[in-house]
Amino acid sequence: MGRVFVSVLIDTYNHERFIEEAISSVLAQDFPAADREILVVDDGSTDRTPETLSKFASQTRIFRKPNGGQGSAFNHGIQKCRGEIVVFLDGDDWWAPNKLSAVISAFSSQPAVGLVGHSITEVLADGARRSELVRDSPQFRIDSVAGARIFRLRKSFLGTSRMAFRADLLRRIGPVPEALVIEADEFLFTLGALFSDVLLLREPLTFYRLHGQNLYQVNDGNLSSLRRKHAVILALAGALRRRFAEEHIPADICDVIVDAVQSEADVLRLSLGDGSPLDAFRTEIRSYDLSHEHASLLRRLLKYVSILPSLFLSPRRYIALKQKLASNSLYSKIRRKVLPYRGPDHVDRTGSWGL
Repeated sequence: MGRVFVSVLIDTYNHERFIEEAISSVLAQDFPAADREILVVDDGSTDRTPETLSKFASQTRIFRKPNGGQGSAFNHGIQKCRGEIVVFLDGDDWWAPNKLSAVISAFSSQPAVGLVGHSITEVLADGARRSELVRDSPQFRIDSVAGARIFRLRKSFLGTSRMAFRADLLRRIGPVPEALVIEADEFLFTLGALFSDVLLLREPLTFYRLHGQNLYQVNDGNLSSLRRKHAVILALAGALRRRFAEEHIPADICDVIVDAVQSEADVLRLSLGDGSPLDAFRTEIRSYDLSHEHASLLRRLLKYVSILPSLFLSPRRYIALKQKLASNSLYSKIRRKVLPYRGPDHVDRTGSWGL
């Protein structure tokens, strides 16, 4: 590619505690400052985020807009990017110092690649860190059922603060549906993988912060947040299915991708108390089969047995029981000893995962 100009697009909303570290991590990159721009879209923050952003006014392009969610913020920012490569960062995450140089090197060496992702380090509220590392550095595309399955298992390495696109690929994808107030990144990287090759780097180049204000993570059982997330996941499934149809993608490829999204929506529906015990049993089996397609017969049988209580409890009570057990340290300790969790075959994990 030779010398390229890069746009770093940061979306932020009420990140007064985190946005300074996010921007500082971009400024500290071992990548020439003359070859990049930093755009920050403030999606109507009501805290002190604007005040913090003002500190960086001479080093960034700041755009403030009414609150509309992630899809709206992406659309606002993407159209203003001037770079040949657009690299995304959430305002509550931050990057390793060599992030940009590693990503741009990958694009330069792989002309067919339009989307680059990478491994990730999660940072817990207490400061503890744990990493998920992609076991290989695969190049793949959603151009077959096999390619769609590879994507489905590895899409976690393509979230907002991990994904980087060639600008012409983003133009082909077009605007994000603004109903996606969260999950806009999944719309982009799914279509990116449909239209272009994807490359994943093993090095964890993003620090993903887990905190009480994560808009995607809903761990407190808040019904309003669960309803919003459920509505967004349904909107994502519908938007992807429509776009796949417009692009004349075979139904079997579409189903591999969209069924996984729909399954996530179905699990959330159970958390809201909708459906019958039989619905809960079927949904749990479907969700497990999609995420553990290479599990042994013994593992599957043990999992199916563990799901049997769902047939005798209301969906909401069953999900609450699952969450209570998962957070119980004694249960986790016994489970690790009796039936150790087997992670995905394509992932290496470091740090404390409590599994």
